[in-house]
Amino acid sequence: MICENEKSSIDEILPLKKYKNKLFVIKYGGSIMQNPETIETFLQDIAFLKNIGIDIIIVHGGGPEISNMLKKLNIESKFINGLRYTTKEVLDVAEMVLSGIINKRITMNLCKKGVKAVGISGKDARLIKAKKKYLKIDDEKIDIGYVGEITKINKGFLLDLISKDYIPVISPIGCDEEGNTYNINADYAASFISSCLCAEKLILLTDVDGIYSDFEDKSTLISKISKNHIMDLINDGKINGGMIPKVECGIYSIEGGTKSVHILNGKYEHSVIKGIINNYGTNIVKEEYICQNAI
Repeated sequence: MICENEKSSIDEILPLKKYKNKLFVIKYGGSIMQNPETIETFLQDIAFLKNIGIDIIIVHGGGPEISNMLKKLNIESKFINGLRYTTKEVLDVAEMVLSGIINKRITMNLCKKGVKAVGISGKDARLIKAKKKYLKIDDEKIDIGYVGEITKINKGFLLDLISKDYIPVISPIGCDEEGNTYNINADYAASFISSCLCAEKLILLTDVDGIYSDFEDKSTLISKISKNHIMDLINDGKINGGMIPKVECGIYSIEGGTKSVHILNGKYEHSVIKGIINNYGTNIVKEEYICQNAI
């Protein structure tokens, strides 16, 4: 059932049946995790998709909760190009909130829906190997602290969990060969994992309806967009802040083997299922796909 109090119609189920035995990687986090109603329908959507035979991996963030905890502890929080500057103090708080609180909450609530979910950190089974990440701004190398760039994932570990019918719920904390821990942007983690596993679909849940050519004009929502168009919008300043990591990871993912990348507004009830069925939001596609559809 899409909703426990609402009977699903054949028309709702059929568009999803084609994805049976396919893999969806879903990035879940941010402000959309703050609304009890949308949290509940997100869990219902995941359980529904799993029960009709779609394999799922969830990579979660938790920026607002990390910020709230930092504020309580009087630890400064700042961002550079949408990425959190991460000191050792900030890293310890981020790992505690992501792996110790949010990850277990999501896992427990999915299990209550009757599906097999297992919560893991990127440090478990060396799932996420990483190295220190630097930003490049105006040809200057910027140190952003204990922020990681993924170099490798333990693909076999994830495939083993999926083969046993589990939904892996992943906290995006990684480590390097020396055991240094890094905070990793959840969008990048989801993108890397999706690409490595050649997922059918990468779904990025955010708090806006998608990508706009003019954010102030809601009629300019873009249904399909290519890398070149995205880069133009970034250069023009029309894509900025926290949306930059999302579109960058979308480009990486679609070029790395993911079949499709879908940016959806997670603030709506049943946003995942309704977004897929009705093709809401923005799809990041290869340039040739847009050209073919323009003929």
